[in-house]
Amino acid sequence: MSITNGGPQPQMVMPQIGVLAQYVKDLSFENPNAPRSLAPSTQQPAINIQVNVDAAPLSETDFEVTLRIEGKAESQGLILFAFELIFAGVFRIQNAPADSLQPLILIECPRLLFPFAREIVATATRNGGFAPLLLNPIDFVALYRQRMSAAQPAPQPLNPS
Repeated sequence: MSITNGGPQPQMVMPQIGVLAQYVKDLSFENPNAPRSLAPSTQQPAINIQVNVDAAPLSETDFEVTLRIEGKAESQGLILFAFELIFAGVFRIQNAPADSLQPLILIECPRLLFPFAREIVATATRNGGFAPLLLNPIDFVALYRQRMSAAQPAPQPLNPS
């Protein structure tokens, strides 16, 4: 006995991410100790970079994702340069299951924004008189996991009555 399926097989619809816009919301570059900070040095500067991702819904399918990158370079107690870039994009996400929407927004969208933000930082540092700062790739999955674990409430100690 054979069983046949008389209807067409349903096709799995894949989630889609569309970039509707991307833009600089804020850019600040400071070179507070120029021209002294531009003098050649044999010591590598200490560079500290911080990255944050935020998102806000604009409609049922559209989201603004903001990538904030802040950095500072110091050498021998002297600030060489400091910058802050807030780079954002508007993304349309369709056909995404509700349980995967947040990871798509906070991992895949900033991953799409990052190469453009990296170029802006490199250009700003070059225009500030320094070698272009080429940011290393960012692990947005680890950043997302860190954010999720920080959002989890800490276990409360039991207080005996």
